[in-house]
Amino acid sequence: MTAAPEFLPNGEWIKAPPLSTVLAALNRGEAETRIVGGAVRDALLGRPHGDVDCATTASTDEITAMAEANGLKAVPTGVAHGTVTVIADGRPFEVTTLRHDVETHGRHATVAFGADWDEDAHRRDFTMNALYVGRDGRLYDPVGGYGDLLARRVRFIGAATARIREDFLRILRFFRFHAQFAEGPPDPDGLTAAIHERRGLLGLSGERLRQELFRLLAAPGAPATVAIMAECGILGIVTGGVPYGRAFVRAVANEAAAGETPDPVRRLAALAVAVPEDAERLSDRLRLSNAERRRLGQAADGWWHVSPDLPDRARRALLYRVGIEAYRDRVALAFARSGAAADEAGWRDLMDLPDRWKIPQFPIKGADLMRLGLPSGPEIGRLLSRLEADWIAEDFGPDRDALLARAAKGRGD
Repeated sequence: MTAAPEFLPNGEWIKAPPLSTVLAALNRGEAETRIVGGAVRDALLGRPHGDVDCATTASTDEITAMAEANGLKAVPTGVAHGTVTVIADGRPFEVTTLRHDVETHGRHATVAFGADWDEDAHRRDFTMNALYVGRDGRLYDPVGGYGDLLARRVRFIGAATARIREDFLRILRFFRFHAQFAEGPPDPDGLTAAIHERRGLLGLSGERLRQELFRLLAAPGAPATVAIMAECGILGIVTGGVPYGRAFVRAVANEAAAGETPDPVRRLAALAVAVPEDAERLSDRLRLSNAERRRLGQAADGWWHVSPDLPDRARRALLYRVGIEAYRDRVALAFARSGAAADEAGWRDLMDLPDRWKIPQFPIKGADLMRLGLPSGPEIGRLLSRLEADWIAEDFGPDRDALLARAAKGRGD
């Protein structure tokens, strides 16, 4: 086992406010507070850290009292779980009392609070998430996380099966962390346990599955990891359908070639959507937001008609009808399913149409037709629809005057 350094390298950020202010406030008397988890892991990997979480021997009441005594705001965001959010200079820091599990249920654990750092470490999921740093920058590694981090290995703490049975979401977290941080094949013990316990995923809420799956799909190692999940029968349990692994790999490659930020919704469409019914099933299974449901459904609606052979006016008509986001989602899905190389010029040209052509606005409204003497009512709407259809079919050529003349002459017939 590789021994961790005594102090966190490049730990100057710990001594900078507002974090230093929080740590100073919460390390008083017998209370000890340390940084834990992702911020420590990312710092050791030389990556920028995001949110900073802290663990403490203090109770929630003591956290609140110490914070407020030092002019900081304390918000009881999860007191039942031992968590108080301390806000300093507008930045939130989650501070959680040390815990150990007393009963597990497969979805969550009943915990007791205490002051034992070793017990707190052993209730966490992976060794790389059980690294602590004190206010002075001292690094604590009670379960060998530093060696696993250097080896780019995601390993459960203790028995993998026991850790998974405490919360079956840890199966997805195992693959998500592997896709984010690991190199080489997954840890054999973790993979075996995940396969044996995979049906436990069926009892989890869609919201929890969605959060982990989206983060997994956006991770650097997603293509290889998703392929392993499919081979092991885990991906099908999560999505409830047949995965399209090759299309997913191409979708990731297409994004990278265009320099785009990973888009979990598009990647999910490439991986698991062939027809609109797939989009509906996934939206229900993962409890997607209304916006995500709409995007998935629009991508699934007729993507098979999209190709570089589409005439220019048909491309423009599609972009006008569905809008920029839905257009790009649908083209991206068709591109991924096509088998074309990521730099294929025809597909790139099709994808980039919104950058070259501004969607025009239909130049007349119902009020314009009423000024021609047409009575208000359903006929106005039907006439507008016919005129707009003609306008689109003629590649948006007729101007306002031409359309009004057409309406006055024959009511668009």
